[in-house]
Amino acid sequence: MARWVVKEQQSWTQNAIENQEKLLVDLVTQAQRTNFGEQHDFKDISNYDDFKTRVPIRDYEDLKPYFEEIRKGNADVTWPGRPLYLSKTSGTTSGTKYIPITRQSLPNHIISARNALLNYVFETGRSDFLDGNLIFLSGSPQLDHTGPIPTGRLSGIVNHHVPSYLRTNQKPSFETNCIEDWETKLESIIDETLGSRMSLISGIPPWVQMYFDRIIERTGKLIKDVFPSFSLLVYGGVNFSPYRKQLFDSIGKQIDSIETYPASEGFIAFQDKQEAEGLLLLTSSGIFYEFVPTDEFYDREPQRLSLKEVKKGVNYAVVLSSNAGLWSYSLGDTIKFISTDPHRIIVTGRIKHFISAFGEHVIGEEVENAIIEVEREFPEIELVEFTVAPLVTPDEGLPHHQWFIEFRRGPVNMVEFEKALDLRLQEQNSYYFDLISGNILQTLEVVCLKENAFRSFMKSKGKLGGQNKVPRLSNDRAIADELMKYRL
Repeated sequence: MARWVVKEQQSWTQNAIENQEKLLVDLVTQAQRTNFGEQHDFKDISNYDDFKTRVPIRDYEDLKPYFEEIRKGNADVTWPGRPLYLSKTSGTTSGTKYIPITRQSLPNHIISARNALLNYVFETGRSDFLDGNLIFLSGSPQLDHTGPIPTGRLSGIVNHHVPSYLRTNQKPSFETNCIEDWETKLESIIDETLGSRMSLISGIPPWVQMYFDRIIERTGKLIKDVFPSFSLLVYGGVNFSPYRKQLFDSIGKQIDSIETYPASEGFIAFQDKQEAEGLLLLTSSGIFYEFVPTDEFYDREPQRLSLKEVKKGVNYAVVLSSNAGLWSYSLGDTIKFISTDPHRIIVTGRIKHFISAFGEHVIGEEVENAIIEVEREFPEIELVEFTVAPLVTPDEGLPHHQWFIEFRRGPVNMVEFEKALDLRLQEQNSYYFDLISGNILQTLEVVCLKENAFRSFMKSKGKLGGQNKVPRLSNDRAIADELMKYRL
């Protein structure tokens, strides 16, 4: 089965551009008689240029009137019929979003996750992990209803469609997965998994780390000694690099890992090579991609590029049209292509998560690279989590960036750590370098936070566990001012 999946994968990667062009026409044709299709003259669209002239880029708020019609139970709004599900999702600072999942788009989520594992099996020849217990630290599979449509977290919806051949190995139990309170759920997961032959563990890195920490506290053992068969870590949702050292220190040995790029709006990419950088863009699973250079995204008429027009090394905002009934939908994520044959990407951040209070336009990729570099210089530190915000009007001195960091073990010399971190950020961002060297900004300040600060902050927002994550950086003080409560 793995061999067949990879053979199919090789076929569509070799014809990615042609597949994308054909897919757009197919999507538009299927949706011609929907409300959205009629309002945007889909019957007159025969290519990408036609599409761009008729369908503007919109985010969730722009498309919300259509999604509200879907939530009322109306059919043929943005896609023929009604969706099978509504995936409920939210950011740390934004409201709840309801993303449709249709009969045609559901396989994108299920089959893509399956193929990520089968691709690994084919590449490595290792399949014994499938004989052990598999765990996915996810949201509750218990679904509510929005009108006639079942509604829940994406991970909970997907839980209902786990292939039967994995069901007998899956942990935790349905009852435990339905526990809403993350801390109670985590303890129950540990109760169920201790003593089991865990071979695969999957989830967002900070919540996997919390799971590992609690197991180590309970047993006094490293994860490799608690789960000797644990051989594969599957993760996604955030950049893994800042969490890598602590996670593998907790495990106590190096194991294989697979990075995935799932979202409620679609499964975008997965790691197809253990030794190659980047994730393979899934170009034949019902999603048509557009890419907007991030430095043009907020222009009145930004460039909109199809797959055949992208270049390596450019930071792009991702825009989707799909068989879920999304049309030129701004995903909010930013990526770079590191290869165009095949099309491999790295995720660089969020289009709305940046700092440019002084014109520096620092992005998530840059702060993460800076922290990774400085971790190598200060091997004694163990970092739990961090986020960055500007301080525009300090009580004294020049404006500067504040880095809110929760350390498990801090640097021996904080002054030298701050200096090194600032230099690494200057190397990442030339505008920031100019502002520092021109005495417009002073060097950054590290604000050390109490133990479990981020955990307490997320809990206070009702966003502890599941697929929730802390923004790496923001251009205002909303999160920063809340975190000041947890300052050491």
